[in-house]
Amino acid sequence: MLRREARLRREYLYRKAREEAQRSAQERKERLRRALEENRLIPTEIRREALALQGSLEFDDAGGEGVTSHVDDEYRWAGVEDPKVMITTSRDPSSRLKMFAKELKLVFPGAQRMNRGRHEVGALVRACKANGVTDLLVVHEHRGTPVGLIVSHLPFGPTAYFTLCNVVMRHDIPDLGTMSEAKPHLITHGFSSRLGKRVSDILRYLFPVPKDDSHRVITFANQDDYISFRHHVYKKTDHRNVELTECT
Repeated sequence: MLRREARLRREYLYRKAREEAQRSAQERKERLRRALEENRLIPTEIRREALALQGSLEFDDAGGEGVTSHVDDEYRWAGVEDPKVMITTSRDPSSRLKMFAKELKLVFPGAQRMNRGRHEVGALVRACKANGVTDLLVVHEHRGTPVGLIVSHLPFGPTAYFTLCNVVMRHDIPDLGTMSEAKPHLITHGFSSRLGKRVSDILRYLFPVPKDDSHRVITFANQDDYISFRHHVYKKTDHRNVELTECT
């Protein structure tokens, strides 16, 4: 197991190093291409390799711009295999944090919940890797109130920390019915920047591909770096209108 992890780590670092070298070469080719198109002097730092760069430019076709990122490799099985999500808490969780973890398990179809006990994070990660877990979620609290969520994609990341605000749990609302556990359709809004797309990928790949007839919808709406979470089910009232019911 240790040898396998070391080999995978070396392969990952090698891919990142190659990616950086390819990106640097791509940037130099772009600078040369712009200089030739605008009939300007070639920048001093690329003059020695200008002929070689020009030769490689001839083989660049439309649609092949840019460098494939290791980010593409992180989620290469997204949509092919359902994610395997594991949810746990910080050490010595309060009863309220345990309830929150249970409710979080209902949000992600197929997710499993694990009691943290005294285990360290490193031991949890190793156990998750050994059992094919794709994402580890750890919730934190302050005086019984959930305040943080760590989402770590395995085996090599990315890992994101989300601060939780204004958490309302189902246990706080009386007379609630059962919650739909169908695979939901996802709506992501306001994630247009490069970082926003990265965060959007982290969140949406926690969910499996839904069926066309699923009436469950989950929304992540970003505004001023605050991500609002909304959970609805809908039913068609006629051929043009639907009725939304919020699932807390």
